[in-house]
Amino acid sequence: MKKSSKKTTIGIIGAGGMSRYHAEGFRSAGAEIAAIADTNPAAAAKTAARENVARSFGSVEEMLRDCPEINAVSIIVPNKFHAPLALQALKAGKHVFCEKPPALNAREARAMAAAAAKARRTLMFDFNNRARPESRAMKAYIDQGVAGRINSAQAKWIRRTGIPGFGGWFTSKALSGGGPVIDLLHMLDLALHFMGYPEPEWALGQTFTDFITDKQFKGPWGIPDAKNGVTDVENACHGFIRFKTGQVLTMQSSWAELVKREEVSVAFQGTKAGGLVRRLFGQDGIDSTATDTCELYSQENGHSVNRDIIVPPDETMGRVSAAANFVAAIEGREKPLNTAAEAVTLMRIIDALYTSAKTGKPAKC
Repeated sequence: MKKSSKKTTIGIIGAGGMSRYHAEGFRSAGAEIAAIADTNPAAAAKTAARENVARSFGSVEEMLRDCPEINAVSIIVPNKFHAPLALQALKAGKHVFCEKPPALNAREARAMAAAAAKARRTLMFDFNNRARPESRAMKAYIDQGVAGRINSAQAKWIRRTGIPGFGGWFTSKALSGGGPVIDLLHMLDLALHFMGYPEPEWALGQTFTDFITDKQFKGPWGIPDAKNGVTDVENACHGFIRFKTGQVLTMQSSWAELVKREEVSVAFQGTKAGGLVRRLFGQDGIDSTATDTCELYSQENGHSVNRDIIVPPDETMGRVSAAANFVAAIEGREKPLNTAAEAVTLMRIIDALYTSAKTGKPAKC
């Protein structure tokens, strides 16, 4: 990594709630936040005041024109606009840190990766669960060879009552790209991260829509329903992915499914050890009843050995740390936690899961 002496100056695009984590992470890594832009100028001004950012704008064009010192942007907007805004910023010569998912589909993700390569700029995504202390610790063991070859893994992000409003952009496929498969892609990504991001061959998926219009299954985030909005995405999906290496991965993702409690987890089985990284959420999300697990399982000297990996708690679930890594990666002080090529692979798998669910057959990735 070549270290840069230039100070990273960031413009945040989107005044939503995630901006507070991005801002904290960027600043913790020594970056400066020059401005916040949002199509709602009042929201941009309000967030700028909250985060002690000097300038706010009603458009990205204005921000890039009037703040030439900006050399990187953070994108926090509905999924449909990830690719267009990333392409705009990369064309303007800016590094890009984009919220998940990377794009609506693999075609858009490929275009973003190609633009980053052409511009010779860093393109990263907020796969914040890779930055959780549990995930970093487990990946270090895996990289040291403790697990051996990971043959199989199981990725879960399941919710009982987690539909984020009805008729809003989350539930409109045209704006979001899909439901929980694309929204809660973190555990699919984390499993791939542990497995070494192997080349996918095909995916088999089945989506379910039984509860997607049932108000009993609305999540606790207070996002208002849009009276005449569109709700045309899945509420759950179960899938299986086979890789060209022979490795396999199962996934379960849901906003609304009759499970006991919300679970965010990756389990894996290697040739030397298995492992589990898991958060079981409490009744009110992250509260005193939530539990975290980080464990390794092996056979040693004729005994079954289970190791607890103890790490500091992180109630931001890696969000601040992920943003800080973006700055450190730009400046050559750390390796990036994710790459544009990995994002393309992830979106290929998601595309294949949706295609398989539609056709009833395995789909090539």
